[in-house]
Amino acid sequence: MVQRPSLDDLALSLGKRTRLHRLLYEHGPGNGRLLLLPIDQGMEHGPIDFFPNPPSADPDYQCRLAKEGGYSGIVFHSGLAQKYMHAYAGTVPLVLKINGKTNIPSDAEAFSPLEATVEDAVRMGADAVGYTLYVGSPSQDRDIIQLGKVRAECERYGMPLIVWSYPRGSAVEAKGGRDSIYAVDYAARLANELGADIVKLNVPKFRDPRNADSPAPYRKLYEEWKELDENEAYRLAVEKVVASAGRTMVLFSGGSKLSDEDLLLKARICMEAGATGLIFGRNMWQRPFEEGLAITRKVKEILLSV
Repeated sequence: MVQRPSLDDLALSLGKRTRLHRLLYEHGPGNGRLLLLPIDQGMEHGPIDFFPNPPSADPDYQCRLAKEGGYSGIVFHSGLAQKYMHAYAGTVPLVLKINGKTNIPSDAEAFSPLEATVEDAVRMGADAVGYTLYVGSPSQDRDIIQLGKVRAECERYGMPLIVWSYPRGSAVEAKGGRDSIYAVDYAARLANELGADIVKLNVPKFRDPRNADSPAPYRKLYEEWKELDENEAYRLAVEKVVASAGRTMVLFSGGSKLSDEDLLLKARICMEAGATGLIFGRNMWQRPFEEGLAITRKVKEILLSV
């Protein structure tokens, strides 16, 4: 297993260290593990994600799930944070997502403009900010410049920076695709290079034959791993990505809805491979409330057992 970084490994200001300590030890599973509940999908995907469980269209549904389920924090854009967090202030930590886009334009032109500021996050009592970086898109030049300004503000205010590091664009697709080992590994390294405190990543798809279109060293990995037991190859791919993140804590995304068996297997492998935690949204709130609490308990048990 790759050694996961701890607070003591990171050169953090007092403000960042204090806020991350709250997330890692004072809320959620604790013991240096993170479990975040994201509800940024309404902006990123539109209302469509709430169709499987109509009550979840009310953000208070996710707030209650985060509180009763004992999550490390909830992820909101500014409007929802302003309108729904008052009743949960101090009991559910806030991660303020400060940029975003709709899914109407093509991913080939992926870019998420700022819709809030780090100062807004301080004013709202957030314990971290979230920023989406589209690695490899035609707009990555202005994306990296924008991220640099956000990072400077995070340093100024002592606010931890969580980067959603997502490969996108035609150049990425030509080299194996957004979920190839190459693309996710690059996204992990770039987040470390650009000063993220935590990086949110998708798990690489190691069985996807499109990995054969990746640069030579990754083609070799694909050939070596594709004959392995599926779970062992899965673990090696995740370990590779965690190692590339270096002294940046790694959160793996749940993505679209999985079976409970696959979700729990994913959680265990990611944690065994050195992740600091998980950020599971639709897999938790696209189901009746009590079922959401039940699967949350199972995921937290895994977080604390590894």
